[in-house]
Amino acid sequence: MPESLHGAHLRRDLIAQFGRHAILVALRDGLLEQPWRGVIVARDQSARLETRAAAALLAVGERAVLSGPTAAALHGCTAAAECGDIHVTVPYQCRADSRRGLIVHHDRFAAADVTTRIGLPVLVLDLIIAELLCAQPRRLALACADQALAALPPSRREDFRAAVDDRLVNRDDRRGTRRAEVLLGLATGLAESPPESWLRLLVADAGFPLPEPQYEIRDLAGRLVYRLDLAWPDLRVALEYDGYEAHEGRAEADAERDRRLAGRGWVVIRVRARDLSKPDRVLAELRRAFEARGRAA
Repeated sequence: MPESLHGAHLRRDLIAQFGRHAILVALRDGLLEQPWRGVIVARDQSARLETRAAAALLAVGERAVLSGPTAAALHGCTAAAECGDIHVTVPYQCRADSRRGLIVHHDRFAAADVTTRIGLPVLVLDLIIAELLCAQPRRLALACADQALAALPPSRREDFRAAVDDRLVNRDDRRGTRRAEVLLGLATGLAESPPESWLRLLVADAGFPLPEPQYEIRDLAGRLVYRLDLAWPDLRVALEYDGYEAHEGRAEADAERDRRLAGRGWVVIRVRARDLSKPDRVLAELRRAFEARGRAA
């Protein structure tokens, strides 16, 4: 890997090129930063994921590969993009320790388990998803699994799911594998945003039967009329997540849509961002809707 990739440099290389005094002055003036010992990055690039990831690889050594949420984000799973720490994995025999903002994992992996993203070595996506499902917060793991599946053509999703399951079966560390299998079963690749993945997890945890994601309602001619985020078609009960950007200024339109759906016999419960952390209202309304349809949750 080029030592200046994405604005990250070995300190000794910069000193050799510009001199110790110039580097010390640039660090003092804030033009450069030293996130970890021996590594320097340009200040104006220090917040970029790819810069911090490249710096972490330089800090740990040439046998390190990016892993965990960092690798997931580089594979395109935006749900992991806000994770602050950089995660790398090294072989068991490598001596490398975690430090502030840099998490070092020790594990075995083969050359075939490593690919590249924007010039950086990362573990392959099926291995990363298995790792997240076992060890990362459940919401993050499920959202990344959904995004990984969504990025694939529908014809390839079951193959990817099988590959992740195979990783779980053959995982050395058995901790979290049972949880991971449950989360993998919840992933569909149909969620249109991480909050929709979290909402599916929320209702599953509350004991409700699993809803159908992106359920389509069509007219007699077969034309698509509505698409519901999560639905129980046999009960005609649905959950709609109102993301801020998608629904800002649309209160009247959403209310009219709900009235039209009610005319078709549907109960629509709207969920907002704050409900994901305090779901009592949503779950209570959902239970009442189930009871009104003669079904206990």
